[in-house]
Amino acid sequence: MKAHVYVTLKRTVLDAQGQTVADALRRMKYQGVDDVRQGKYFLLTLADGLDQPTANAEVERIAREVLTNPVIEEFSFRLED
Repeated sequence: MKAHVYVTLKRTVLDAQGQTVADALRRMKYQGVDDVRQGKYFLLTLADGLDQPTANAEVERIAREVLTNPVIEEFSFRLED
């Protein structure tokens, strides 16, 4: 099983890199993009034999305790067989 974990800055935190990209897209005349938020992506390969509820709990714990700074970041994830 694989876990895809996405970490982004909270909406209340200024994303200077995302803003720079958004500004560059506008200057380059790209249309249809209102906002850009940058982040991190992690792909975790989970041990064989984990059931869905256990994998879900373990990935959430890893994301919360290791992969993010909870003061400024938030995360989402999805599991895939």
